[in-house]
Amino acid sequence: MLEPQSEIQHFTKNWQQQLAEAFNNIEVLCRYLNLSQDDLPISAAAAENFSLRVPLSFAACIEKGNPHDPLLRQVLPINDELSAYPGFSNDPVGDLASATQSGILHKYHGRVLLINTGSCAINCRYCFRRNFPYADLQINRQKENAAIQTIQNDTDISEVILSGGDPLLLSDSRLSSLIQQLNNIEHVQRIRIHSRLPIVLPSRITDAFINILKQSPKQIIIITHCNHANEINNRVIAACNSLKNSGITLFNQAVLLKGVNDNVEVLYELSEQLFRHGIIPYYLHLLDKATGTGHFEVPEAEALALIRQVQAILPGYLVPKLVKEQAGASSKQTIL
Repeated sequence: MLEPQSEIQHFTKNWQQQLAEAFNNIEVLCRYLNLSQDDLPISAAAAENFSLRVPLSFAACIEKGNPHDPLLRQVLPINDELSAYPGFSNDPVGDLASATQSGILHKYHGRVLLINTGSCAINCRYCFRRNFPYADLQINRQKENAAIQTIQNDTDISEVILSGGDPLLLSDSRLSSLIQQLNNIEHVQRIRIHSRLPIVLPSRITDAFINILKQSPKQIIIITHCNHANEINNRVIAACNSLKNSGITLFNQAVLLKGVNDNVEVLYELSEQLFRHGIIPYYLHLLDKATGTGHFEVPEAEALALIRQVQAILPGYLVPKLVKEQAGASSKQTIL
């Protein structure tokens, strides 16, 4: 168990060191959170299928002694992950059919997504790519040239999305090189970065990283992933302020999760907190039906009723679009 002094020392370390010290053992995490494993439906088999990984910066936001904490539910391997649910599969949104050997997903007109890495700073139990064959399809240094050439040759591509895994786990030098190559492609207008790190490992947002973004002549957009207002602490606020003050546009996408944020008050507070700190609440996704995630599903009719209640108490610009992703569709499907 980390003592307060150890926590202070931890947060003085660089982001790579903090990542290396992330919780990867259920017993150690429970001890830190003052929880008895006997009070939790923990599954070692689920952790074997999809490993536990939780940075201290996120674990510190979990209420100690509370086995029902909504942040804990997002990261703790439990027995329900081993249950089979109808309609759930290893590739719920059709990524594999859209992937090329150069690590590009080309699903929507004018946009391509680069699978930059298979790693994340945190392993969210509801992850739609938890069964994705990253070893075969992520962009390594050898595939990067082919991916850049593909984008160069297709003048219909105006936006490139860096994804993964989490692209901000790449080193600054790798990110700088990739962004510079995209800067040299005239028809690419925007570079979009999808990352959970500003929320779960905010120490990644360094001055050096921000300088890389500021030097790009392309418009840079960062899509954060935050599901609950309790994920936003002072370190997260400082990181997002640094990005916002550097001219980076910030949007958030959340996933509607049973037992986490399927509540009007929780969704209200999430939108308020995000916008207060310069992040526009953009998407609220229905759960992608990945194997092992069925216990998180909120039925579409309930989700629609929730978003209507949110609309009744928030101004329109604070109400995220309720969407779902459908394999083979030309865009995300808005739930109306």
